[in-house]
Amino acid sequence: MDTTVKTHDTTNSDTGPGPSAEGLQPFLHDACVTLYAPSFAISHADGQIDGSADGFYHGDSRALARLTVVADGIAIAPVRGGFEGADRAAFRGVLRGLGEETPDPAVTLHRRRCVTPGHLEETLEIANAGRQNVCLRLIVTAGTDLAPMERIKSGHAQSPVSATATGSGLDWSRDTFAVRLTSSPEPATVDPAAGRLEYDIELTPRSSWIAVLHCDAAHEDGDQFPAPPADSLPWRTPVLRSADRRLDQWLSQSAADLDRLRLTDPDMPADQFLAAGAPWFLTLFGRDSLWAARMLLPLGTDLAAGTLRTLARRQGVKSDQDTEEQPGKILHEVRRATQNFNENFSLPPCYYGTVDATPLWITLLHDAWRWGLAPEQVEQLLPHAESALAWMRDHGDADGDGFLKYIDRTGRGLANQGWKDSGDSIRYRDGRFATSPIALCEVQAYAYEAARGGADLLRAFGRPGADRWEEWAERLRDRFRSHFWVEDERGPYPAVALDGDKKPVDSVTSGFGQLLGTGLLNHDESALLAGRLGAPDLDSGHGLRTLSSDSVAYNPYGYHIGSIWPHDTAIAVHGLVRAGFPETAASLSRGLLTASAGFDARLPELFAGHGAATGARPSPYPASCRPQAWAAASSVMILQSMLGLSADVPGGTLTVAPGFAEEYRPLKVEGLDIAGGRLDISIEADGTAHIEAPNGLVVKREHMTPR
Repeated sequence: MDTTVKTHDTTNSDTGPGPSAEGLQPFLHDACVTLYAPSFAISHADGQIDGSADGFYHGDSRALARLTVVADGIAIAPVRGGFEGADRAAFRGVLRGLGEETPDPAVTLHRRRCVTPGHLEETLEIANAGRQNVCLRLIVTAGTDLAPMERIKSGHAQSPVSATATGSGLDWSRDTFAVRLTSSPEPATVDPAAGRLEYDIELTPRSSWIAVLHCDAAHEDGDQFPAPPADSLPWRTPVLRSADRRLDQWLSQSAADLDRLRLTDPDMPADQFLAAGAPWFLTLFGRDSLWAARMLLPLGTDLAAGTLRTLARRQGVKSDQDTEEQPGKILHEVRRATQNFNENFSLPPCYYGTVDATPLWITLLHDAWRWGLAPEQVEQLLPHAESALAWMRDHGDADGDGFLKYIDRTGRGLANQGWKDSGDSIRYRDGRFATSPIALCEVQAYAYEAARGGADLLRAFGRPGADRWEEWAERLRDRFRSHFWVEDERGPYPAVALDGDKKPVDSVTSGFGQLLGTGLLNHDESALLAGRLGAPDLDSGHGLRTLSSDSVAYNPYGYHIGSIWPHDTAIAVHGLVRAGFPETAASLSRGLLTASAGFDARLPELFAGHGAATGARPSPYPASCRPQAWAAASSVMILQSMLGLSADVPGGTLTVAPGFAEEYRPLKVEGLDIAGGRLDISIEADGTAHIEAPNGLVVKREHMTPR
C-alpha cells in the first residue's frame, strides 16, 4: 500500500503537548471510524470531531473538520463509545452535576452516528432520569477546511472555510465541492462566523430532548466511484459458529466492514470492487482490490468479476512515462485529481506505478474460473489476460533477464512498487537500501503463478500460447533458484529481491510466505521456508513480521520493516497449507486471531511488530487504515485455509481437507458459495465432517497431515 508520505512523517504523535505536528502524518489508533464508501467519519472515542484527521469525508475531500457538542458551563464525562457494525457508532456521556441529588448520574447525552454515501446523520438525545427540572444550553460547533485527502495525510493544515447561514444550519463551498449542515429542530441561534448552533433545553423529570443533525456533501460532477445499491451484495455473507467465539466475531465484523467498502465502476455500475481502506485509500487500488477479491472467492465470484472488469477497462494501452502506463499493465490507483504531497512527490490521477497488479490480475481470473465464474465471462476477459501476459514479458522484464522488476522513471513517484512500497522497505541485512531496478522475490512467484494460470486458461478456451507460457514459467523457476537463494548461519533462504546490479538483497522477510503454494518452490525449499516462518524472529505470536526482528533495520513500528500486516500473514497461512505445512499455518493463524480480539475484531491495515512476548495485546501502528479491505478479507482466507478448501469447478470437484481446525471445532459455516450454489460445512468435535455442496460437484474429502 502506498504510504504517500516520507518515513519520518510518522514518527511523532500529533496529540498532547510538545512540538507542532505540522507536516506529520496524523495518528488514528484511538479514533472511531464509521464507514459507508465513498464516505466516512473519523472522531475521538467520545464522538467529538475536532482536529488532526478528524472529520466527515466524502470522495477524498473533508466535508467537516469539526463537529463538537458541549453543554454551556457543564462538563460532559464520556462513559462509552465506539463503532457498531461498519456505518454506525454511538457515544454516551454524563452531564456532571446537572440534576443530581445523589452520586448517581441524572442527565445523560446519547450521541448516535450514521454514515451513508454523501450523508452524515448525528442524533443528539439529552435524557433526564432525575427528579428535578433541568435547564441547559447545548452548543454544536461545526467547521471545515474542505481539504483534499493528501493534504490531511501529509499533515499540512489548511485554512478554515467561512460558513454562511441557512434557515436551520450552515453551508460551505469551494470550487466544485459543497457541504450543508442542517438541524431538526431548528436551533435557537445560528452563528455562521463561529460555526455555532445553540439550543435552549428544558427537561422535566423522566423526559428527553432530541435533535438530528444532517450533513450533506457532494462534488458538482458526482462521485468518481459511486456506492452500489445496499441490497446488491456481490457475495454470500457466511455465518460461522465455532468453538472459539473470537473467530466468529472476526468474520462477522469483517463482513460488515467489507460490505461498506464496496464501490462501483461508473462506466458499468453493475461491476463492484472493494476500496482499499479508510481513511487514506478509499478508492480503486489494483493490488489491494485484486487480493481482497481473491481472498473472498469462497463467498462467490461476482466481486472478482466486477474487480477484473473494472481494472480491465483501465488497462494500459500506451507507454506514458508520467503515469507509468504501459500496454497491458494494470493500474496502481485512481484519484479524483493529482495528489501533490511536496515538490518531489506527486502522483497523477490514474497512476500505474505497480509491478505486481498485472500478474495478480491474471491469477485472479484463473482462480475465479476455478471457483465457478461463468465461462462466457472468463472468455470475454481473455484478450486482457493475453495483454497482461505480454506485459510481463515485454515491459515487466524490461532488460530481458527473465525477472519482473521496477524503477520509478518519473523521479516523483513511488520508489518501491511492490506491496511493500514505502521508500525504506527493501533493505540488505546490514540495513543499506537496495538500488533500482529491483526484482522482488514475491513478484517472481506472482509471475510464475500467473504464467501457469494463464496457460491453463488459454488451453481450456482453445487459444494459442499455452505451451509457450508454461515454458516461460519453468525458465523463471530455474532462474529464481539460481539467482535468489542465499545463505546465513541458519541455512539457505531466498533474498527479498535482486538489486539494480542483480545482486541478492539478503534480508530475512515475510516474503517467504508469499512464495509458498505458488509452485515456484519444490518441497525441500518449501520446508526450509516453513521452518523460517515458524521461528520467533518472524512469527511474533500476533502474526508475521514483515522483517525479521534479528535484522539491523528492524523497527516494530516500521511500515514494512518489522510491522505485522494481517493480509501478509493470511497469504502465508494459505501458502503453508497449500504446501503441506498446517502446523506452522496454525501458529500464525492463532496469533492473528489473538490480535483480532485486541482490535475489537476489526483488524487494521497493519500493527506494531512487538509480538506476544512483550504484551498480550498488540500495539497499534498509529496511522493505519481501519477498516481496510484485505485485512478484513483475511478472515475469509484464514477460514478457507483452516478448512483446506480448494475448487476446480471446470473439473467438477471441490476439495475439503481440514488442516488445523481441531481447536475450533465443533465448527459450522453456512453460506459459502461455489459456482453460484450454496456451500455449508460443519466439523464435529470428533472431526466428522458434513458437507452440503451444490449438485453436480464431486466433494473430495481429505485429511491434511504435516509433511
